[in-house]
Amino acid sequence: MSIYNDKPWLSLYHESVEERIEVKDLSLNDLFTQTVEKYKNKTALTFYDRTFTYEQVDGITKQYTASLHSLGFTKGDRFAVMLPNTPHYLFTLFSVSKLGGIGVQVNPMYIEREIEHVLKDSGAEYMIVLDQLYPRVKQVQKKTNLKHVIVVSLGSEVTEIEENDFFFNDFLSLGTEQPPHVEIDPVEDIAMLQYTGGTTGVSKGVMLTHRNLMTNIEQIYEFMFKPIEYPDNPKIMSVLPMFHIYGLTCNVFLGFKCGCNQIILPRFELQEVVETVKREKPFQFSGVPTMYVALNSHPKLEEYGFDQISYFNSGGSAMPIEQLQTFEKRTNSNLCEGYGLSEASPTTHFNPPTRDRKVGSVGIPLPGLESKIIKETDRGPIDVPVGEVGELLVRGPQVMKGYWQREEETNAALKEGWLYTGDLARMDEEGYFYIVDRKKDMIIASGFNVYPREIEEILYQHPAIQEVIVVGVPDEYRGETVKAFINLKSGEKATEEDVIAFARKLLAPYKVPSIVEVRDELPKSAVGKLLRRKLRDEEINKARS
Repeated sequence: MSIYNDKPWLSLYHESVEERIEVKDLSLNDLFTQTVEKYKNKTALTFYDRTFTYEQVDGITKQYTASLHSLGFTKGDRFAVMLPNTPHYLFTLFSVSKLGGIGVQVNPMYIEREIEHVLKDSGAEYMIVLDQLYPRVKQVQKKTNLKHVIVVSLGSEVTEIEENDFFFNDFLSLGTEQPPHVEIDPVEDIAMLQYTGGTTGVSKGVMLTHRNLMTNIEQIYEFMFKPIEYPDNPKIMSVLPMFHIYGLTCNVFLGFKCGCNQIILPRFELQEVVETVKREKPFQFSGVPTMYVALNSHPKLEEYGFDQISYFNSGGSAMPIEQLQTFEKRTNSNLCEGYGLSEASPTTHFNPPTRDRKVGSVGIPLPGLESKIIKETDRGPIDVPVGEVGELLVRGPQVMKGYWQREEETNAALKEGWLYTGDLARMDEEGYFYIVDRKKDMIIASGFNVYPREIEEILYQHPAIQEVIVVGVPDEYRGETVKAFINLKSGEKATEEDVIAFARKLLAPYKVPSIVEVRDELPKSAVGKLLRRKLRDEEINKARS
């Protein structure tokens, strides 16, 4: 009998949390309708000096839906969204959903080549875009199926647009007829194509059904919000990118379900964020590790009221322990880490908010989720014992339908309902999980397995280091050797020799970086995740040339 079948983590659930989630056949449309009815006159969104009640959001969405219908948008059509965080993002996704359409997430930092790939791959015929990004879209439109572009302008400058395209406010007046009611099959109908960031190869569209998203919303609510007391119409910071599934599910959709007032900022700008926190006094703040690293770098963080925020969480990538402890000390708070991936809508594990957090752990599986750690053998995959490292697998109703038009990749990722995450992990006796590293990122140096994250955690303890990425680089003698890329805190200095000497005191010899390169900036994804793959590819290409 496998230890994972026993689910030791269940003993850690709060008494109000059910072991399994009763997933009703609800769609995003049901979420929207029920929430508007419940919180009608409450504030739903705050965007600088503008606020929208739930009733006002409903009114705009009805106009939007009618206008989309008048253009011929029907069930199954794809609608691409290329915006920073704005209220228009919510208006769009809920309107598309009402007509049975599929939202296509497009990173607003994409260049023309990447935009073209997503539009061609998804077959999107409709798109909404920020005015500043409009020229990029028009550069590639003729190579795609795109018919109409809706333009959002946040400034005073007027962009010239082409025929068949619309400014957002003008577009809302197109619809004169009541759109038809569209039946949604939550289990089968796709609500979202969430394109992976491309850090694991060619960007693929993750097919997330209404049931996938509604399940994860309910799981997070049951596990994180239900056990704690939160005020009526609580304010939550919405600075995580909405085009990323973490920001979309854990902020936008969950915030909507809970009747929150989402304080929307287009992007993470350090000074703007701290000033907004001081002014708005939010109840909850979600971020990624690089955001917390940036907050730690603020010399006067203690003066902006972060100690008044009730709930902090972090996801997207591993939080360096040194940075986590620094943030908690400076804000007198408890920061909870979780784990997830686009293919799981995204959250699968989280630290229980009512228990002492285990530093370095991503927590325990959410209700209704199965989780185990395996290793491949000649006889096939087998479960590993407690404490042993292997690949993390998850299974549950929030796991994707598959990759859009990619049967081979789908079959490789999904086996008997289990999602193979590609992440190396271990579980302790209580049922807490720890992410060790990406399976593909493991370095094999002189026959030894070396995990980059372990080395990064050590280097983060160096007083001069702000951020670090460790990769394996080709080595004729060792096969691979360890290289660390670092950038330094403002005003600090450190040489390659200094860093290597520091590492030698805390790491076995085969784990110590042989090379250290100092850079002004390390590559990051749009959500702020440090991009190890980009640096590793640079080193491989360098070795080949």
